[in-house]
Amino acid sequence: MNIIGPPGRDYAAVRNNLEQCNASVSPELVTEVLSRVRNDWKAAFTFFRWAGKQPSYMHSIRQYHCVIAILGKMRRFNAAWALVNEMNKSEKSMVSQQTLLIMIRKYSAVHDVDKAVKTFNAFNRFNLQAGVHEFHDLLIALCRCKNVKEAEGLMKGNKDVYPLTTKSFNIILNGWCNVVCSPREGRRIWWEMCNEKIPRDVISYSTIITCYSKCNETKEVIKIFNELKASGVNPDIRIYNGVIHAFSKSELEKDARELMSEMKENGIHPNAITYNSMIMPLCKKGKTSDAYKLFDEMLQRKLVPTVQTYQAFFRASRTSKEALSILQKMDEMGCCMDHDTYALLIRKLCRWGKFEEVWKLWNEMISSGLDHDRSSYVALVNGLFLNGKLEEAYKYHVEMKSKGLLPEPVIEETLQAWMAAKQTTERSMVDSKTKCSDA
Repeated sequence: MNIIGPPGRDYAAVRNNLEQCNASVSPELVTEVLSRVRNDWKAAFTFFRWAGKQPSYMHSIRQYHCVIAILGKMRRFNAAWALVNEMNKSEKSMVSQQTLLIMIRKYSAVHDVDKAVKTFNAFNRFNLQAGVHEFHDLLIALCRCKNVKEAEGLMKGNKDVYPLTTKSFNIILNGWCNVVCSPREGRRIWWEMCNEKIPRDVISYSTIITCYSKCNETKEVIKIFNELKASGVNPDIRIYNGVIHAFSKSELEKDARELMSEMKENGIHPNAITYNSMIMPLCKKGKTSDAYKLFDEMLQRKLVPTVQTYQAFFRASRTSKEALSILQKMDEMGCCMDHDTYALLIRKLCRWGKFEEVWKLWNEMISSGLDHDRSSYVALVNGLFLNGKLEEAYKYHVEMKSKGLLPEPVIEETLQAWMAAKQTTERSMVDSKTKCSDA
């Protein structure tokens, strides 16, 4: 990693450093390095190309998939397709359904539905089967990135080839309910399933209950939950958790507790998500003492708190001392922070002006194997900017852009205006000094 260097590096120098090093290349090393620089496509691609030229080493499908995903994420689709074609030229083609699914997901992420569909239609070109499972993968990829309207059109437009099923409707239902978060559209699909005589299963009920829960429509949650029981479908833990979450958000803690008891009577044991479903609303409402009681109960039941559990407490923390105490508890429990947690803490600590702790976390991300991603850069740049540290904010803004990460438009515009004004002032000072010396 030291050979590759920091963001904003001279990539020609990186290539030279790699050529001169005597590192032994293995599939594990290549995968690890690509994972660490996944937010810097130039560094990833440079290293990938160098590794591929080393003796006694050959890229496997996994390494190709890693770098294709990185290139796709940064919208370098031509380079990604070049690698796909390279995989196809090997003695036995390495291109699989998963290879093209990566491309479909990346096109979906930038809302290029046409290219995503064309990639799906390219399965035959690579002698791959595009069956019902692959079609569902396409719908899932589109829906995850809010292209739900287009996914629904594809599902209905291809029903003669890929028959309408509970699973296909569940994919669209989940898109409207839990990605777009539209109860109205979710309700429409719910009744279309009935009209098309598509049976609803436990996933269908879980999906719409979660939607109503997110949108604070507790009455609808109860109504659907009662419908579920009457239909003969046995609720699973996801449904119980969704209803418990709805009750907790509506400050119906007693009802949530009673439902937890009902779970146990039905042989379903509460899990960490069950407790999170109660802890998160309590933290959001500032009832942290009640949330900590549930946290202690989790530990007594030998349940391991998740990163989302700690994030709830971080969001509710009022002081840096409180946040760092939670962080210490998280470390003691062996729960590793993810990108979202680092961004959350950096944002909080910047707000409190605790930059010594901010830089500690910033450096810790790399040592923990997490490259700085867009969310962490945005949190840092915004925090520095709002604290009047414009030089540092601009430095990390430039570093962020050098990695191909998109900055926040408002902050970018303000920083660019500040830099333009700074450069104008500096030029004026130089001109004034020149005139004085001439005089």
